[in-house]
Amino acid sequence: MATLSITSGNLMVSIMFLIGLLMPTLQIAGVQSIGVCYGNNGDNLPSAQEVIDLYKSRNIGGMRLYYANQAALQALRGSTIQVILGVHNERLQEFAANPSTVNSWVQTNVRNYPDVKFRYIAIGNEVIPGGLAQYVLPAMQNIRSALVSAGLQDQIKVSTSVSTGVLGISFPPSHGSFSNEALTYLRPIVQFLVSNGSPLLANVYPYFSYVNNLNSISLPYALFTSPSTVVTDDQFQYQNLFDAIMDAVYAALEKVGGPNVVIVVSESGWPSAGGTAATSDNARTYNANLIGHVARGTPRRSGRAIDTYVFAMFNENQKQPPGVEQNFGLFYPNKQPVYPISFP
Repeated sequence: MATLSITSGNLMVSIMFLIGLLMPTLQIAGVQSIGVCYGNNGDNLPSAQEVIDLYKSRNIGGMRLYYANQAALQALRGSTIQVILGVHNERLQEFAANPSTVNSWVQTNVRNYPDVKFRYIAIGNEVIPGGLAQYVLPAMQNIRSALVSAGLQDQIKVSTSVSTGVLGISFPPSHGSFSNEALTYLRPIVQFLVSNGSPLLANVYPYFSYVNNLNSISLPYALFTSPSTVVTDDQFQYQNLFDAIMDAVYAALEKVGGPNVVIVVSESGWPSAGGTAATSDNARTYNANLIGHVARGTPRRSGRAIDTYVFAMFNENQKQPPGVEQNFGLFYPNKQPVYPISFP
């Protein structure tokens, strides 16, 4: 996950789980997917079967897998959990160059699991801009071709997951645009998304924008608790930072021919320990308010529910650097909640 300032654009959001203490009767009308990211950067995490059982018992309807974890895929068989399946960053060059490797991967990890509800395949995570960015589009094209061969192109959409580091301008939201470095890769990727009816996956983290701009961003604005409008931008009014970040990305998409590309929040969350404003109360407040808010959309896309995946299922003790990165979990490795939560 990227740690970016608001001026360079910090993006990343995810969630869709209810926090019973704060919003016990919340209805998530119209949201297509409510999920939680399942990371594995820990040496004390439960088995994959225990994890999937926990998802089921907590009524969590979506999961982001960062790679083709065979144990997790086996445990997902026959469940109703909708899955974002990732391709590791280190495999991008191989996937871009070798369609046969991609076909084999799709056979092994997708076609062999007809009873797993795959929704998206994410080609890389936060690699644009950067040294691996050149491989993203050809890898996406090869995955798409493999899905077409399998007759799965309408069922499973291909995308990539970006941070808000792709934004060169993020404020005001209507001025949102991709940086020149990112635009080289994103312009043709957006056209791929348009052509295939795929969303852009974005990791949206108001937390990092807040901690990197303490003098200009208030905590209530970041936590969805501001009592009134904070930013007015043309006809749009912003009462929370999440909306401002999202609409900056929407504005950037519009500028490169993607006005109808939908954003799926592939990560979002708030740490409960380890750094500035990282408390259980703040994490609970953010996620509870996020859950209720994404059902309504943003000022620029009002009424359009946002598929959202909260980061993350567990506190992961091997994430680097130590501190907040290890404390985004909804659960401890012993499967006990970090704070009281419930799911719709």
